[in-house]
Amino acid sequence: MPVRVTVGHAPHQASRPVTAVQEPDPPPEVELAARFRAGDELALREVYDRYGRAVFHLASSTLANRSDAEDVTQATFVAAWLGRDTFDPAKGSLIGWLLGIGRRKVIDRLRASARETRVVETVKQLPDAAPTGTNPDTVVDRLVVADELARLPADQRRMLELAFFDDLTHQQISTMTGVPLGTVKSHIRRGMQSLKRRWEVDGAAPGPRPAGLSGAR
Repeated sequence: MPVRVTVGHAPHQASRPVTAVQEPDPPPEVELAARFRAGDELALREVYDRYGRAVFHLASSTLANRSDAEDVTQATFVAAWLGRDTFDPAKGSLIGWLLGIGRRKVIDRLRASARETRVVETVKQLPDAAPTGTNPDTVVDRLVVADELARLPADQRRMLELAFFDDLTHQQISTMTGVPLGTVKSHIRRGMQSLKRRWEVDGAAPGPRPAGLSGAR
């Protein structure tokens, strides 16, 4: 008689929950940089708390004035926040990007200080104005010129004011403002042409030209 073999079922095993494979959390710096770039204001505060000292150290190691270093630090973070879309994590870290902005701000501050020093030195070398009595004609001329200057573009007006009221030469104006000499001459020439046309229309006669308007020197 054939033997029948009965295959029993395997013992019941308790089912185990399937755990999804989770991606590892990004490093804190990467996550912070992403939030900063996305415009998270809390991230801005965290970035400043974390990297502000490094930017300040960069500025203070070059600038002698602590106040200037503080201004540069603030300007760096303002520029970084406004230009956060330009930060590319593939090209470097957030701190490296911030320090790059900080270096440019330090250079800007050094250049501004150099310009300020040149202006001070130029003013010191200017001759004292000769004392003169108040001439009614001169007062009227200056009032007429001031009224006409107010109608000119800002660049032309500034150059003519320095030439007419401060009696500066083209070269002195260029030194004081940092504007190239050729540009100074161009602004003054166009401004004088505009003033001449208005004087001809209005029938007003300009007074004597000051040194700054008497030709290139």
